[in-house]
Amino acid sequence: MAAGDARRTGPAPALRIANCSGFYGDRVSAAREMVEGGPIDVLTGDWLAELTMLLLGKAVMAGRPGWARTFLTQLEQVLPACLDRGIRIVSNAGGLDPAGCAAAVTELARRCGVDPVVAHVDGDDLSGRVPALLAAGHSLANADTGQPLADAGVTPLTAHAYLGGLPIAKALEAGADVVVTGRVTDAALVVGPGMWRFGWTGDDLDALAGAVVAGHLIECGCQVTGGNYSFFAEVPDLAHAGFPLAELSADGSAVITKHSGTGGRVSVGTVTAQLLYEIGGPRYLNPDVTARFDTVRLDDAGPDRVRVSGVRGEPPPAELKVALSYAGGYRNSMILAIDGLDAAAKAALAQEAIWARIEGGRGAFEVADVELRGQDPALLRITVLDPDRAKVGRAFSGAVVETALASYPGFHALTPPGDASAYGLFWPALIPADLVTARVVIGGQAVWTGAARAEPAGPGRSRAFGAAGPPGDGGPGAHGIRPEPVRRVPLGLIAGARSGDKGGNANVGVWVRGEEEFAWLDGYLTERRLAELVPAIAGHRVERHRFPNLRALNFVISGLLGRGVAAGTRLDPQAKALGEELRAALADIPERLIARRSPAP
Repeated sequence: MAAGDARRTGPAPALRIANCSGFYGDRVSAAREMVEGGPIDVLTGDWLAELTMLLLGKAVMAGRPGWARTFLTQLEQVLPACLDRGIRIVSNAGGLDPAGCAAAVTELARRCGVDPVVAHVDGDDLSGRVPALLAAGHSLANADTGQPLADAGVTPLTAHAYLGGLPIAKALEAGADVVVTGRVTDAALVVGPGMWRFGWTGDDLDALAGAVVAGHLIECGCQVTGGNYSFFAEVPDLAHAGFPLAELSADGSAVITKHSGTGGRVSVGTVTAQLLYEIGGPRYLNPDVTARFDTVRLDDAGPDRVRVSGVRGEPPPAELKVALSYAGGYRNSMILAIDGLDAAAKAALAQEAIWARIEGGRGAFEVADVELRGQDPALLRITVLDPDRAKVGRAFSGAVVETALASYPGFHALTPPGDASAYGLFWPALIPADLVTARVVIGGQAVWTGAARAEPAGPGRSRAFGAAGPPGDGGPGAHGIRPEPVRRVPLGLIAGARSGDKGGNANVGVWVRGEEEFAWLDGYLTERRLAELVPAIAGHRVERHRFPNLRALNFVISGLLGRGVAAGTRLDPQAKALGEELRAALADIPERLIARRSPAP
């Protein structure tokens, strides 16, 4: 149904948008499960992440395709059925080569005996424009550190702007059955179909913001249906968790659900957890709109159904995010297991013996990081990075092995001695949005060329809402909490958490289930307290953001992941377990809150 038709015949029915991939490597049967499991209108899949773009860049350098090949594996299972049922397919699996991916889809369709209209969206690739942009005065400064790209002395291998939902909407309007994109925001996979179905423009700020929230919720697949959930014991049949659906309405509100008969659970808790995943403050910036996450309202709408409403939108930022990557050097790691007593002393002995076997010792490497985690067995992980491949290759791993009979008692390695591997680095930057032009191509012909995102023509249609406070503002934490009987127990007894990465930074969102619990958490869990509970955070800049509407706090820890995932030296390089580490920390929780804790709705 065209947008105009929907408005002539009354309120349009909800647009049922299904997700079948949360990352490159997700369950390959998911597309078939979503198509066969119940009625849907649009099948989407998110294949891209910052690390994925680096991996695809390495694939192109090695002569392999620069797009996600598992997308074709899924598509082969469902393409004829989708065409029969009028299901549109929208995916960012095009990666670095959306045209090549679209050509592969067309060839697949030929083999399947069907003839879909296949469109691809490009315009995001700025790799060839970097020198001209720098010459024109655009510094492409690192958004985290402020360092201009020219001062870094590096040559980017890839540079891609994050496009919005508008090009996707234009592709669907042009009659595309399958839309393949390069780098778009994750939420654009939902925003674009919403713009197409409901006729939203850049002025429909609240509707666009609601779609951004819905897109953020389903982009990571089963994470919103109970996957990676703190209270996993409350989730039935997680081994067969269903992928999510967003029933998107014309006003931007949505119901998050899943097909009946599938495992997992959609609850206010699972939705809250995903809302807090990889975010910063209350303003969630997207190319098409700025969504106010401090306005999101969640309501139980029945079994495995959560209504998301009330989202306010503000005009989008003037700039688009650009993800650049460049060659960082070489890396290698060895992991030793330490059993029994005196783990710290044994780890110190192991290091002394290893560095003695390497000319120049620990200081011979650009980066030499040592991490000791756990107990009985404890794991000692030694990671080295350097531009010199030979130095971090067998010369390093062989030196570790040479100490095997002259080290701590019980010495054994969990990794075999290996050679070095190349790694890339991620460089986030910003560029004025009007410098990026998107294009929709069908059958080798451009059918639309225009802005990379929806542009508001006026002040935009949004309900008034107060300004978001600065990080940490508004909470009673600075004033302390009233004395009362407490017990020293794990924080996770009453709080859930979810954490993730953004370049070299990490976030951890913490939420509770009641207003009394949030009043306590808001006062107790300050930036300083967070560093006390998780010592690895100490010394890093921490921003605290309040989300009273979600009974949640979100913390952004700058630099915890070093120079990013590909160059990360932590055992948990993407900070996926940071939230659970926090939940395991002992906190002084009021006895009254422990006594009244109950399962999530």
